[in-house]
Amino acid sequence: DVQLVESGGGSAQAEGSLRLACTASGLTTTHNAVAWFRQSPGKEREGVASIFTRGGTTTYADYVKGQFTISQDSAKNTVYLQMDSLRPEDTAMYYCNTIGASSASFDVCRRSNHWGQGTQVTVS
Repeated sequence: DVQLVESGGGSAQAEGSLRLACTASGLTTTHNAVAWFRQSPGKEREGVASIFTRGGTTTYADYVKGQFTISQDSAKNTVYLQMDSLRPEDTAMYYCNTIGASSASFDVCRRSNHWGQGTQVTVS
C-alpha cells in the first residue's frame, strides 16, 4: 500500500521559514507526481506546489510563487516544500499526495486516493 508521511510542520514567526517533508513508501512506477495542498479552517483545500518525480517539472500556485520551493530527493523517496517569508495567511494543515498522471495540475492531483495525514503550520 502507498503511504505518505508529512513532517516538518510547527510554529514560525512571520518572515520565518519552515521545510516540510513528504516521505513515501509503497510507490509503484505509475506514481509520477507529488503535490502539496493546504487547508485552513472554513476553507477549501487548495493546491500549493507539485512536481513530476521524473524530470522534476514543478508547478506553483500563484500565491506561493517566489516564496515556496518544491524539490525531491529520489534516494530518500522524499519531496520537500521549502517555505520562506512565511505569512500568517500561510497558516494551514499541509498535505501531500501522489498520483500517476500525465499532468501535475492541482485539479488532476486533487483526484489522488493517496494522501498523507497532514502537518500543521502556524505562522504568527
